[in-house]
Amino acid sequence: MIPARRSIRILAGALLLASVAFSLSACGIGGTDYAGGGTGGTGISTGAVSGFGSVVVNGVHFRTDNNVAPGFRTKKVVNGADNSDLMDTDVFAVGMVVTVLHGTADNDARVIEYRDNLSGPIAATASGADNVIVILGHTILVENATLFGDLRVNDVVEVSGFADNAGRIRADFVSPASRPANKFEAKGYVSGLPGNSFRLGPLPGGFGATVAVSYDPAAISGLPGGLENGMYVQVFTSDREPVGGVLTATGIVKLAARTEFPDGAAVDIAGLVTTPWDGSGNDLSFAVEGKRVQWNDTTEFDGGGGTQEDTRQANRKVQVHGIENGGVLFAARIVFR
Repeated sequence: MIPARRSIRILAGALLLASVAFSLSACGIGGTDYAGGGTGGTGISTGAVSGFGSVVVNGVHFRTDNNVAPGFRTKKVVNGADNSDLMDTDVFAVGMVVTVLHGTADNDARVIEYRDNLSGPIAATASGADNVIVILGHTILVENATLFGDLRVNDVVEVSGFADNAGRIRADFVSPASRPANKFEAKGYVSGLPGNSFRLGPLPGGFGATVAVSYDPAAISGLPGGLENGMYVQVFTSDREPVGGVLTATGIVKLAARTEFPDGAAVDIAGLVTTPWDGSGNDLSFAVEGKRVQWNDTTEFDGGGGTQEDTRQANRKVQVHGIENGGVLFAARIVFR
């Protein structure tokens, strides 16, 4: 017999997933023509740019600027800088992982934001089954062999990609950095406090590879409440690589992770499975870049094997359509790439 409290939780989850399926199908998210919409008339799509003629993200062509309406301007943000007056192809590039805010039941991009994972000098390279570069103590797997062949130690580059279950970045975009050559930076989750040092990594909870960061009060002067474990931050440093295994922060600012969404938002997210489903029928969930994804027997599975068993594969590339609720993404559709 299932305890009453647990059966209530299961029923609540089933009702939410049913509402997800209805909401997303009403917005056209069941197919590939529309990205879908969320509460307040806004949907959120986050994934890598795959083409132009519009901006293509997660298989959806998002209209921008005059293609939305005469005189309309899509807000285009790159590493915090507004580039709205420029053409799409002058701002974004294939492989950049971006977040698109768009309208309900349409593909009209209101905002497209790009933030790199990190930028700094290449400290080491290694070719083989995986083509690897090391930047600020972080390991990056360069997915494009031709791109990797053009990279050299001491090149200052910025990187955009997806975090895998080992805390590495699997990147299709590596490009000369747009930041000052002596102001390097990396983004990630804080773990290992308290004290005047912590660990920084691309996965929450300190999972996977992390790098040690030391700081003084001046570096966190913009954080009135100080640092907290689990906070997503951007760390600035003048170090070209960790010294004695440690990066010294010259500044730290709080950011919102790309996997952080408001409750009720309709979300379309692409990424890698970082915590696979354990096969238990009592917990139908897995994680994408640390983001918990929940499904039930109404969830649609497409691509690859097209079953929930595919969620048991670490680093499997997936695209999840769902509704955010309480820090969990309740999936109506899961597509395997």
